[in-house]
Amino acid sequence: MVNLFRVEDALNLARANSLWPLTFGLACCAIELMAAGASRFDMDRFGFGVFRPSPRQADLMIVAGTISRKMVPCIKTLYDQMPSPKYVIALGGCATAGGPFKYPGQYGILEGIDKIIPVNVYVPGCPPRPEALIAGIIELQKQIKAGKTQGAMSPAVIKDSQDNRPADYKNAISRAEFRTPPASPEEKEL
Repeated sequence: MVNLFRVEDALNLARANSLWPLTFGLACCAIELMAAGASRFDMDRFGFGVFRPSPRQADLMIVAGTISRKMVPCIKTLYDQMPSPKYVIALGGCATAGGPFKYPGQYGILEGIDKIIPVNVYVPGCPPRPEALIAGIIELQKQIKAGKTQGAMSPAVIKDSQDNRPADYKNAISRAEFRTPPASPEEKEL
C-alpha cells in the first residue's frame, strides 16, 4: 500500500510538535504563563516548553497582560523579527480585549493585541488558568497540523478558561466568610 503524504503536511506536523514560544508578559497573566511552564504542568510533554529569549529563535508569541500604547512599537518590532511562519496567542482579558482597563475615554491602553498583529488563538480570563493556556496551545497545534494558520484567518477562542470549580466549593475562604477576631479589652481602650 502506498501512502501519499505531502511535504507541506509533514512540515506542518513538525512545526506543530516543536513550537518555540517567545513570552511577552506585561501583567498578572504572565504569572500564570510562568506557572504553565513549571514542572506541575510540564509543557514539554506537548512539545512547547522551552521559552526562547530572542524573537529570532521563536515562532510563537504569547502576549499576556495589559498592552499600553507605548509598548505597541516594541511588540511590532518583536513580531517582525520572528521567522515565518509565526503564530500569536493572546492570553488573558487585557491582551484579548483590554480587560478591566477598557472604558470610554481611556487613551493609554490598547483594547486587544489583534489591533496591531494577527492572533491565532484567544485565551480569555482574568487571569486564565495554566490549563487554559495549554488548551490554547493544543488548539494552535491542531490549526497548524490542518494548515489553517497562515494569516490567522479564523482565530480560535478557548471557552473553558475560567475557574471551573463548583459553586459550593467549601475549601476557599471568601471575603464575606473571613472575620477578624474581636478586639481584646486592651485594644478597645486605644
